[in-house]
Amino acid sequence: MPEHVVIIHRWTDRYADYAAYLDHAAHRVSYLTTERAARHLPAEQAAAVRLVDSTENAKSVRAALDALVAQVGPPTRIVALQETDLDLAAELRGEFDLPGQRSADLLPLRDKLLMAQRLEAVGVAVPTTAAAPDHDSVAAFAARHGRPVLVKPRRGTASAGITRLDTQAAIRAYDFPRDAEMLVQAWLPHQVLHVDGVFTGDGLGAWRASRYLNTCLEFTAGTALGSVEIDDGALLSRIGEITAAATAALFTGPSVFHLELFASDTGELTVLEIGARPGGAEVPFTWREVHGIDLMAAAVAHQTGTEDRSARSATGPAQVAGWLLVPPTAPTPCRVRTVTSHRGDGPYAEVLPETGAVLSGGGYEHAGARFRFRGADSAEIEAAVRRTMRDAALECTPVDPQAPGRLVVVGCGNPPYRAYALASLADRVTTALVQSSDIDWQRPYVADRFRLADTADPAATTRAVAALLAGHRGPGAVLTWDETLLETTAEVARRLGLPHMSPEAARRCRDKLATRRLLAAARVPSAQFRQVHTREEALAAAEALGRPVVVKPRALAGSIGVTLAANPEDVSRAYEQALGSSFPGIHGLAGVIVEEYLSGAEISVDCAVFDGTVRIVNVAHKRLGFAPYFEEVGHLVAPWRHEPWADEMQAVVTDAHTALGIRTGLTHTELRLTPTGPRIVEVNGRLGGDFIPLLGTLATGVDPVAAAADIALGRTPHLTPDRDRCAEVRFVYPDSDGTVRSLDLAAAAAEPGIVEAVPLAAPGTRLLLPPRGIVPRLAALVAVGDTPEDCAATLGRAQRAVRHTLTPLP
Repeated sequence: MPEHVVIIHRWTDRYADYAAYLDHAAHRVSYLTTERAARHLPAEQAAAVRLVDSTENAKSVRAALDALVAQVGPPTRIVALQETDLDLAAELRGEFDLPGQRSADLLPLRDKLLMAQRLEAVGVAVPTTAAAPDHDSVAAFAARHGRPVLVKPRRGTASAGITRLDTQAAIRAYDFPRDAEMLVQAWLPHQVLHVDGVFTGDGLGAWRASRYLNTCLEFTAGTALGSVEIDDGALLSRIGEITAAATAALFTGPSVFHLELFASDTGELTVLEIGARPGGAEVPFTWREVHGIDLMAAAVAHQTGTEDRSARSATGPAQVAGWLLVPPTAPTPCRVRTVTSHRGDGPYAEVLPETGAVLSGGGYEHAGARFRFRGADSAEIEAAVRRTMRDAALECTPVDPQAPGRLVVVGCGNPPYRAYALASLADRVTTALVQSSDIDWQRPYVADRFRLADTADPAATTRAVAALLAGHRGPGAVLTWDETLLETTAEVARRLGLPHMSPEAARRCRDKLATRRLLAAARVPSAQFRQVHTREEALAAAEALGRPVVVKPRALAGSIGVTLAANPEDVSRAYEQALGSSFPGIHGLAGVIVEEYLSGAEISVDCAVFDGTVRIVNVAHKRLGFAPYFEEVGHLVAPWRHEPWADEMQAVVTDAHTALGIRTGLTHTELRLTPTGPRIVEVNGRLGGDFIPLLGTLATGVDPVAAAADIALGRTPHLTPDRDRCAEVRFVYPDSDGTVRSLDLAAAAAEPGIVEAVPLAAPGTRLLLPPRGIVPRLAALVAVGDTPEDCAATLGRAQRAVRHTLTPLP
């Protein structure tokens, strides 16, 4: 039976290339990760991907692992490469009785007090260290060994929680954390070195030593942190001896390691600590890019029992590497004002935050600007690092999370369909706008907060959004309700560090083939399907699935090109229809989808998703017309929690969001209530269209537009209904193709129960009925009532009162 490897992953950059390390076709490989970190994972090759709010949330990770076990089967290996995840991985290996590092093996590598005791016992020099349960113990330690002293967590990483105490008063004033055991350590005013490499189980494999420029502790206080590899042979020989002794004393099997030690002016070496994982910051990148060795691959090999090729993977002449981290000038959270590039002037690679991006901290990866160096010797690299350290600037302004927010809308749509939404936003938050055409009807809602940009270009849109947020002291947000701009907006949010559905999740929603595949893999009730590229393949797929079938494009919107086909001739026509269909602003994807026809009533479900929790905001019953096409001619929002399908529908919708990796945003899911239960038609990563959010507000008192704004600003949305009524929209269509000459809605608007009568086609508009035209509507009529029957009666009267004239088309 193939392995089931579960990987706990938290990096957002390409620190690890799991697809290169593990054959995802030969083995089942699953991932437990966060929405932010899932970006570079091989999700399409994975057996499953489960998102959690944080891999440090043990309860959340265990619940996600239980779901993976139910879906894929028990794990046979568990992999974790980041130090903060090692403890939970070791515990899980013990619980599942899996090979690899267990908690007992890891303890002396995670508990820094025990580590110091173990090393001291075998004659490895360490700083004087003791437990620090209270102020008296620290004061007594300082009295014996002198000040300053360092107080730090017994388990920690990246210098987090370390405090230097210089005076007796500082010791007495120190605020002990309530949730961590602490130790006290003598402070050594020496140069800090680090050693990265591989312990084979018998001794040292590949390893390299480096000298820090400044210290990790200083970096947490806002000082740049650099590192340069050492090329002094005599010093390296002594470092190798102490490293070999330390690793032999602490490791029970092969492991990648990161060791830190002090080097005094007189040459003594003292081990500070060692971790059972690849070094942080830019270490994995410089090893891979400069030395040809992938430390992450070695760590995965150790944890999966496969061959570690690090000892024979180095290529090319020996070079010296270095790196630099430049922190922001303001405490996080802060917004980047300016950042300087130094590519070509020292570093061979750099990772810079976008201008306008919000930095929130979270380890070296997200700590600021990152630079990597390589050259012939240590002196050359140190000079380049120091030059960049002197000149690099990451100027930032603080962000006050409690200050009023500003929300930038990307694209705005047509005023009849979206004016109410923009008005709702403007009532609650300072609103701005980016779109590819000049501002028009939106100005009363956004004033001069507008930028013109090519919204098909993520870089241009990012610059425009950043300009609108520059100088704003409160939180910023970005939002779109335009289907064609969902992926652009998601990418803008990623670049600027703003809450939003991830670009990957947006892409899965946009690509109906990817949606179907992921739902099928997660066993979420959906439709059987085939991707086809020719008419013959479409006919064969229809035969295999059983007619009637639904034939649709992969990535359009508004039910354009979607056809129900009952016989071979219909299938052929439907295939050509889907292949030739288009939607403004959306590029088609290869192939056509033929899928099982789901019988039963169709509903749409708007959900607010935040912190991974899916909350249903409203449910709309869809009215369809113009068969065999799926033209949406109306929607009814009505009470639904008493329905026999309610609980199962909620479960299916939640599972669909999980399968697609959606943890943030307002979504619009379409389902069929089939005889076998609710089944997913599609999931859209944006607000519902066709006035459905307005219907929800009228029927329940919960405004989905306001909820979307709150989520975009990182706030908890208000989702408690204050009423339980019905609201329905009916679209008025012409009887035939034609050009509108006149439209009069006055009498319709005057009907009791009608709250909106919205003209959708101005005189001169050419309307083509399906399948030739896109939503060829004359008007929208919106009614409110206590029952669906009340709404239907009101809409019937109002529709009969609509007056219009058309010039027929040939």
